[in-house]
Amino acid sequence: MVPLQLPLGLELSLPVLLLLAGTGLIVAEALAPGAHFIVVGIALLVAGLVGLVVGAGAFGIFLMMLAVLLAGGLSLYGYREFDFYGGKGRQQTSDSAALRGKTGRATERVTTSGGEVKLDGGGFNPFYAARSMEGEIPEGTEVMVIDPGGGNVVVVEPLSAIEDAIDRELAEGRRAERDRDRDGETESA
Repeated sequence: MVPLQLPLGLELSLPVLLLLAGTGLIVAEALAPGAHFIVVGIALLVAGLVGLVVGAGAFGIFLMMLAVLLAGGLSLYGYREFDFYGGKGRQQTSDSAALRGKTGRATERVTTSGGEVKLDGGGFNPFYAARSMEGEIPEGTEVMVIDPGGGNVVVVEPLSAIEDAIDRELAEGRRAERDRDRDGETESA
């Protein structure tokens, strides 16, 4: 196999080229995490190393192809299994509507005009600009998303206020049920 001729009289063989390409992709993954360059980068790096060890003849090319498949498959499995970016995809939101009902904590004071919250399971970047429906929510308060808003600004309310409203509705429902039961007893008596 003829090495690649470069300017200045430099020569690159296939194994060295694969080694350099793999290293470049691994560095690219470090600069842009989550772009999945790491899988191909590892596969090419391993193939380049195999090529350096066994040579670039016909048998060496066959072994390099096999190394790409095996190393690529193993690195993909490892990448998915260890899930270096967290949550195995379960914490990532698919759209803004998926944020409705998510809970989190105010990372700075939230008012009707602005603020910031960190949502539990809010995706790769769980920090969102936030507004309150009314009033002010102090930093550190647990909050729930009332309206995802369709963008990166969510409308939140303190979790304690939401729980109080739910408790009031449940109590009202129980009272109404008791009243219906009493009305049913008096009619049958």
